[in-house]
Amino acid sequence: MSSTPKRYAVLIDLRRCIGCQTCSVACKSANDVPLGVWRTWVKQIEKGTYPHVTKSFLPLLCNQCENPVCVTVCPTKASYRREDGIVLINPHLCIGCRYCMAACPYDVRYVNPLKRIVQKCDFCVHRIDAGLAPACVEACPVGAMLFGDMHDPASEIAQLVATHPMQVVKPEIATNPHVFYINADLAVMDAKGGAPWKSQE
Repeated sequence: MSSTPKRYAVLIDLRRCIGCQTCSVACKSANDVPLGVWRTWVKQIEKGTYPHVTKSFLPLLCNQCENPVCVTVCPTKASYRREDGIVLINPHLCIGCRYCMAACPYDVRYVNPLKRIVQKCDFCVHRIDAGLAPACVEACPVGAMLFGDMHDPASEIAQLVATHPMQVVKPEIATNPHVFYINADLAVMDAKGGAPWKSQE
């Protein structure tokens, strides 16, 4: 009897997120990400006028889309999607052409300045295959990030997605992202400003 394949996703509860950037630091450490680029980062905006100013945060990472345009445009088939939904890049096939970067609507891919190939968040696939959670999820000091299998109705993430209003980034693009947000501030989602390294290019 064949079992249902897993479908991994991340849920971020922005009622808890404090914008501490621990997820970004843990990601860089776990994946040996070079200086100047990030696989995940926390976007933030300020709202209001002094003295009534608030900050809104939005951790961003690869959405591991159900319909990933990055895979579609890759001329060498270096970008591909696993059965469990994780989108990967084969470093031996990538030629650094940046087609995938141009196609990605979420600005989550970068060129490794040392290897000259495109890289991105892959949910720490090396940790997942070893039975561990992604580094960002494990490191979050306030428990704002949750990882799990959406195809398992008993999993915490599947139950939360089923019972809470969720937001995803740019739902109108119909890529079917698998990073979900609880209580996302639409102002920070809509705010201009892509990946932090863009200002350096």
